[in-house]
Amino acid sequence: MSTSPSSASQALMNGVPSPSLAAKGLKNRGIVALLLAPLLLVAVVRPALASDLVQEAITLPAVFMETDGPQDIPLEALVVRPADAKPHPLVVLSHGSPRDTDKRESMAPQSMTREAEALALRGFVTVVVMRRGYGQSGGDNAEEYGDCAHPDYVAAGRQGARDIREAIRLMGAKPFVDPNRVVCLGRSAGGFASVALAADPPPGLAAVINFAGGRGSLEDGEVCDREALVRAFGVFGTTARTPMLWVYAKNDQYFGPDLARAMHQAFQASGGKAELILAPDFGEDGHTLFSRQGIPVWTRYVDDFLVKLGLASSPLPPPAPTAQASPPGALSAKGRKAFEEYLEAPPHKAFAMSSQGYFSWRSGRRTQAEAAEDAREACVENAEASCRVVMLDDTSQ
Repeated sequence: MSTSPSSASQALMNGVPSPSLAAKGLKNRGIVALLLAPLLLVAVVRPALASDLVQEAITLPAVFMETDGPQDIPLEALVVRPADAKPHPLVVLSHGSPRDTDKRESMAPQSMTREAEALALRGFVTVVVMRRGYGQSGGDNAEEYGDCAHPDYVAAGRQGARDIREAIRLMGAKPFVDPNRVVCLGRSAGGFASVALAADPPPGLAAVINFAGGRGSLEDGEVCDREALVRAFGVFGTTARTPMLWVYAKNDQYFGPDLARAMHQAFQASGGKAELILAPDFGEDGHTLFSRQGIPVWTRYVDDFLVKLGLASSPLPPPAPTAQASPPGALSAKGRKAFEEYLEAPPHKAFAMSSQGYFSWRSGRRTQAEAAEDAREACVENAEASCRVVMLDDTSQ
């Protein structure tokens, strides 16, 4: 299956390497007595959430027409938007699917907060929507493609597209959304579903951006029936005419450049139009390009594409810098680096420590209480001793 990170602190969860990997299970060599010393404020570390942005966790009352009639299935979502009453173009962010299906329930839209902020600062209303069977959205996962030997990728893509379609319909009715300027941006399985949506586009769909889109990745370099995946893109290309941008990094461990070229060729050969960018290597696995860490890279591709289509919106002023807490003095060099990653991670988040020098952190949670519990549990598991939360979101404890 394809991927999407549900926590910035889980190693390779949903295919995205954890920025807190260095933190997990490392024993500090520093002075233990200083471990839980008060956190000090230092100079600027990162910008705060812009005061010109509104962030709101919502539930979308989606309705799906089934053979036995309409089904009301709520979809969990996070909206980040300019803080005014003017109508803005809409970006729908679509997540991927973890290789470990047990991870679906723990996924949360908050894990994509930083990416949503980057787009909202460009003047877009941005909604991160969890599809059926993911996070706290209702219903069962409708995107199963069946047996690996005979995958039905077309059906899986069309099911994912139904969720995106409902998000567009419901968000388009809001007074701060321009329903005639909608951009769908998805990564991995979300990119695949966004391409599928363009094969039967809803009103207002103006562009699709596909980051590392695909399905069926079992492990690095292995995809269930690659030719079936290529054919699925060909099927979508027969009716998809919405302008598209596809971005695949050259070191993508899920859908490498040869496969990306084959999928793009099949899509265009059947009538679809898409600009393909094979981006330079990104990190250890280019499948993580569309991520918080990749913002300086992927925003350039997105900006250039939207400007060419006349879809660029009025950007907001950048957020004012804010002082952030420094790490406890006892942290090692690796620990300090992990703490810096923590400060950049999306809320809600928590950083926990033990008196023995172990630490762990979790981010992208729905509530502070959930973040604190998860960070403490992970720390205890490593330390085999009690741990306490020393940082909750951006506040020392």
